[in-house]
Amino acid sequence: MRGVAQTVLGPIHGDDLGFILPHEHLLFDGSSIFAEPVSSSGRRLAYAPVGWETLSWLRYHPYENLDNVRMLDEDEAERELALYHKAGGGTLVDVTVTGIGRDPAALARLSRATGVHIVMGTGLYTEASLAPRYLAMSVDHVAGMLIRELKQGVDESGIRAGIIGEVACNHPASEVEKRTIRAAAITQQETGASISVHPGRNREAPFHLAALLQEAGADLSRVIFCHTDARLRNVDDRLRLADMGCVLEYDLWGWEGHFPSYWTSDDYMDLPNDTDRIHEILELARHGHIDRVVISHDICVRSRRVCWGGWGYIHIPTYVLPMMRMRGITEEQIRRLTVETPRRLLCYL
Repeated sequence: MRGVAQTVLGPIHGDDLGFILPHEHLLFDGSSIFAEPVSSSGRRLAYAPVGWETLSWLRYHPYENLDNVRMLDEDEAERELALYHKAGGGTLVDVTVTGIGRDPAALARLSRATGVHIVMGTGLYTEASLAPRYLAMSVDHVAGMLIRELKQGVDESGIRAGIIGEVACNHPASEVEKRTIRAAAITQQETGASISVHPGRNREAPFHLAALLQEAGADLSRVIFCHTDARLRNVDDRLRLADMGCVLEYDLWGWEGHFPSYWTSDDYMDLPNDTDRIHEILELARHGHIDRVVISHDICVRSRRVCWGGWGYIHIPTYVLPMMRMRGITEEQIRRLTVETPRRLLCYL
C-alpha cells in the first residue's frame, strides 16, 4: 500500500487523488447533536422540514432543527457531490463514523455516479451518539474493529476505510472517548493510517488529546486536529500544536461566525470569517508550518448545501482559492494545502 490511498472503490495511487477535501459528510445522521430550542416558537421550527419557512432561522440555529442535521437523501448528496466534481474536485474524505450514520454502500454508489474518489473513515463518534454495545468495548476490542475495517472492510460489505476518524470527543473526554483515542493510536501503529480527531469545544482539548495519543504511541505528524477555526483562537495555541508536529485543519470555511457565534464547553467564542482564516494560514506559513495545514468545509447540515442556499462542497475551489491568491498565498502553497499535504496523510507509507 506504499504511496497508495484506500477509497471505497479500492486502492488508488496518490498521484490520482487530485484536489482533496479532507473533512466532509455526504450522508449523516446528526440526531445526537440535535438540540431542541427552549422557546415555543423555536420548538415549532425544530420539527419543521428544511425549506423556505426555516432557512433564514437555520442560518443562526443550524443544529436546532432535526431535519437539518439528518442528511439522509442520497440523491441530494449525489447532486452536491457532482457540483464538487465539476468545480475540479478529485477526492472527498467522508469522516462519518459509527454513531452518526456511516453508509459504506451508499458512498460507493456516490463515487461511481460522480467520478469523485471517496475515502471513508473508521472510528467512533462521541459517547452520546453510540449504541450501548459500543460503550462497554475495551481499547483492544475497539482497535480490532478499526483495524478490520481498514484491512478487510466494514462488516460484510468488503468496503474498506482509508482513514481513522473523525474520532470525536467532548471536553473533558469521557472514559469511553479516551478508550477510542487510545484505540486509534494502536490502529495507526498497526496499519499506518492517519487519524482525524474531533476535539471537544475547549481551547485545551486538542492538547489533552494530543498528549493521550502520544502516550499511546501515535505518530503526531499523521494526526489531524479538526476544527482549528473553532478551537484555537489564539496564535500561540496554533503554533504550539503545529510545533508538536500535528496537522491543523481549518474546516469551517463559509461559516462566518453568526450570533451567538460558537458554543464551547464553558463559554462562547467568536469564529473567524474566511478572510481571517486566510491570514491565520499565512501566519502559520511565516512560521514554517504551511505543510501542517489542511482545509475543508465539514458540511454536516442540509442548510449548508448549495440546493438550500448554502456554500456546499464547491466553496473552497470556487471562492476561497481566488481569495487566497488575492491575499498573498502562492500557487505552491495552495497546492500544498489542497493536494500535497492531504495526499501525504491519505497515502500509506
